[in-house]
Amino acid sequence: MEDRLTLADFLRERLRLTGTHLGCEHGVCGACTVIVDGAAARSCLMLAAQIDGCTIETVEGLARDGELNPLQTSFKDNHALQCGFCTSGFLMSVTAALREEPIRDETRAREVLSGNICRCTGYQGLVQAVLDAGAEAKAPLR
Repeated sequence: MEDRLTLADFLRERLRLTGTHLGCEHGVCGACTVIVDGAAARSCLMLAAQIDGCTIETVEGLARDGELNPLQTSFKDNHALQCGFCTSGFLMSVTAALREEPIRDETRAREVLSGNICRCTGYQGLVQAVLDAGAEAKAPLR
């Protein structure tokens, strides 16, 4: 493996997990967000070599047996996506946050979403999707 290969490029090019998107490649937009050992992380800022021994989760792992998980369903039901480019990063950021605690107020929902950029939705559908998923979660997601 090349020393300077990023985790994002490794996922997309070597493993063909193309749900992880590259936007700014500076860690600002959040499109490349994955979960590394339980925490949301920008895969464009990590080297693939850094993940040796780590547990990596990508958007491809959220659905089970072809069925959307509750967060994905909430995104769909609330029209929290348009072009879809940013969606995987949002889903992974929110998944990591929901595993820590249910999100039940708009301020916290906006806080969790603030690390990702969307140029299409206007954010209200995203906020509502997070609130709906948080209300549905009786306890932190696992």
